[in-house]
Amino acid sequence: MEAADEETPLIHYLPPQDEGSQYTSDGTVDVNKKPALKRSTGNWRACYLILGSEINESLAFSGIQKNLVTYLTSVLHESNVDAAKNVSTWIGSCFFTPLIGAFLADTYWGRYWTVGMIALTVSAWLPLLLDSSFNSTSIHRAAVYVGLYLIAVGSGGIKPCTSALGADQFDGADPAERVNKGSFFNWFFFSINLGSLLSSTVLVWVQDNVGWGVGFAIPMALTVLGLAVFVAGRKVYRYKKLEGSPLTRVLQVVVAAVRNYSLTLPEDSSALHEMSSPNETNRKTAHTCQFRFFDKAAIVAPSSSGEKGAASTVSPWRLCTVPQVEELKLLLRMFPVWASMVPFFAVTSQASSTFIEQGMAMDNRVGPFTVPAASLATFHTISIIVGIPIYDAALVPLARRVTGNDRGLSQLRRLGVGLALSVAAMAYAALVEARRLAAASEGAMSIVWQAPSFAVLGAAEVFTTSGVLEFFYDQSPGGMKSLGTSLAHIAIAAGSYLNSAVLGAVAWATARGGAAGWIPDDLNEGHLDYFFWLMAALSVVNLLHFVHCSRRYRGNKTASTT
Repeated sequence: MEAADEETPLIHYLPPQDEGSQYTSDGTVDVNKKPALKRSTGNWRACYLILGSEINESLAFSGIQKNLVTYLTSVLHESNVDAAKNVSTWIGSCFFTPLIGAFLADTYWGRYWTVGMIALTVSAWLPLLLDSSFNSTSIHRAAVYVGLYLIAVGSGGIKPCTSALGADQFDGADPAERVNKGSFFNWFFFSINLGSLLSSTVLVWVQDNVGWGVGFAIPMALTVLGLAVFVAGRKVYRYKKLEGSPLTRVLQVVVAAVRNYSLTLPEDSSALHEMSSPNETNRKTAHTCQFRFFDKAAIVAPSSSGEKGAASTVSPWRLCTVPQVEELKLLLRMFPVWASMVPFFAVTSQASSTFIEQGMAMDNRVGPFTVPAASLATFHTISIIVGIPIYDAALVPLARRVTGNDRGLSQLRRLGVGLALSVAAMAYAALVEARRLAAASEGAMSIVWQAPSFAVLGAAEVFTTSGVLEFFYDQSPGGMKSLGTSLAHIAIAAGSYLNSAVLGAVAWATARGGAAGWIPDDLNEGHLDYFFWLMAALSVVNLLHFVHCSRRYRGNKTASTT
């Protein structure tokens, strides 16, 4: 697999300010909208606050996510299949709304303000609805799902912008800061999982042993604290200037290409419309021959070319610039990689659904302790928390000596390793379930056997989840960084929806005619192992698809000129 950052450059930044300049060279500004000073803004000094607020947000979100399937089955008395589907659908919605948040961030509000009071406040107080004391079960159920999906709306303002804002704190034209940007994505993912570790241990225990009300009030308080930490960094953050609606720019290319479909493309690409808009003055984009149909959006019609400057007066829905067309091409090139992430995140969804249900059917006594099924997810989180420092401090320097790549493993190779590990995780889970079923007549199998399933899945996420955030941020056009980051979240959403659809299809296909099906309420009467083997087979096909696509990928390389 060839790395995106090893391919032929498509975008070259024009020479920045002198290397000794006291200002950043990527156009970022400070809180007063003046050029950002390197010595007093950005870099790790700003990221520590962003990472701190992310730990609190993750703890709050995971405090609901980790034990939600238990709540739905034990309090709302949903079936195993319905609870697993509903959890996956809700998680998918939480990662789909970031598309809206990214649009608002890139177009109107900026990343800082989008991660603002409204989104965080919505995420803070609505968890209390999960423990609303209603006499009517139907009203209680409705309140639960209203609360859950309003939380999903709040997530849309947070998830796509915190990681992108953190990446903005590093000047891409500075070699040292550019390397630190890659480390930031690792530590951002580490922060998410540190919060997840605390939620899967402390909060899950509180919910199971103290009460759901207290267990959901704690995330509310932590989210408010996260807001305070985030706002504290306002003066040291670096801010990207808004470049207009990225979705509008993409749609303009599509519409203009369709409207110009009858025009003939010139043999010389230099005849295409190269006039830069104010947002394109700092970069020069090389024309590429792939997806040539969209080049028609940049054809200067005869009526416009006869008079100097006439092209600049043509509607952008009729005539686009080459840089604008290439932005769309970059997004299209990323699509096959994005599609490969969807089955991967369908697999990771098992950690919050079927893995928990499997654990509920096992012996949860470990020595003198009784371990909640949801707490086994601790091994998933610990695997990530331990794996990220090892990856960043040991594996990257070692791989750098071998590959000569400043990232160690190229972005696509890193993603591929994670996809391969996801196959191993599902195969192991299937073997454990088959053994559990065989031993069911003799007594419940120890829940400790689940630990490797969670640990291997965590190792897969070390490579893939943080890697895909960096990949989409790096490969997205300059004015679409929040949107690019949201593509990673949309992949998580699509994976969760895919998991929900597969669960529904399996239930429909295997539970007809009064049969128990693969995933009945009593797992001893079903074959959850068959479902895990199905997911493992899907992951193998996906890995082969990814290897094929990654070999053909030609991406965006931003070359520093310092």
